[in-house]
Amino acid sequence: MIIWISSYPKSGNTWVRSLLSSYLYTKDGIFNNFDLLKKINQFPSKEYFAFFLKDFKDIKKVSYYWIAAQARINLLNNNTTFLKTHSALCSLEKNHFTDRQNTKAAIYIVRDPRNLITSLSHHYSLTIEESYNFMVNKNKMIMRGDSVNELGIASLLGSWSDHYKSWKNLNFAPILIIKYEDLITNTKNSFIKILNFLSKLTNIKIDEKKIQNCINSCSFDQLSAKEINNGFFESATLKEKNNKKIKFFHLGKKNNWKNLLDPKITKNIKEVFDKEMKELEYI
Repeated sequence: MIIWISSYPKSGNTWVRSLLSSYLYTKDGIFNNFDLLKKINQFPSKEYFAFFLKDFKDIKKVSYYWIAAQARINLLNNNTTFLKTHSALCSLEKNHFTDRQNTKAAIYIVRDPRNLITSLSHHYSLTIEESYNFMVNKNKMIMRGDSVNELGIASLLGSWSDHYKSWKNLNFAPILIIKYEDLITNTKNSFIKILNFLSKLTNIKIDEKKIQNCINSCSFDQLSAKEINNGFFESATLKEKNNKKIKFFHLGKKNNWKNLLDPKITKNIKEVFDKEMKELEYI
């Protein structure tokens, strides 16, 4: 069955996958290269839907096969399958994104929208105002677009708050919510929380040395250096600028909304997402 690693885009999903893939799929816990991330593939993606359809941009057609694609994944794999997703836990045309028959558990990474907005702006080559509109759009979808390489298949996000609430309210499987900010301030503690959560669901042993190797080899500086030296297949590409790559590991801890955001935008974000930001103790 599937354990989801879910998040709104640019919320730390890749970091958590780096930590998990190095812990689960190496002997020593050292993250040597980005190919390890392919052990935790993205859903939806073409490889899981090619058996069912050819038109990947029509979200209604894609949604019809959400469950069928997951059932096929589980049929072909007797073990636990870890999958990354940016999809909201939603229903479309009476089609549910997932269900209790296919989902074992979920880990949801959430990030302060005031810092998220600048990462969205960089990754998608948007202005801050455009990124704000991205985050508040209740009908927001992402797919392979004209300017950046994305999923290659339609995926429904909704707004930042709707996305968070959809996964928070998962009621048919265990869920662990991890704050990106906690990952930054105490990576080890947050990672141990994740491993303890998974140990109740799968055969995972807690290894202190391996944990520390994961943390050291998956630091922002280490991952950024790997991207500079070897490139990163998940970095966006600007087609209108001769396929120029946009750096994925961009600011790290330097991404501080207090230094980067216009007060007006900050005020708007707090007003629109007031309830969820208070719940998460961001304000």
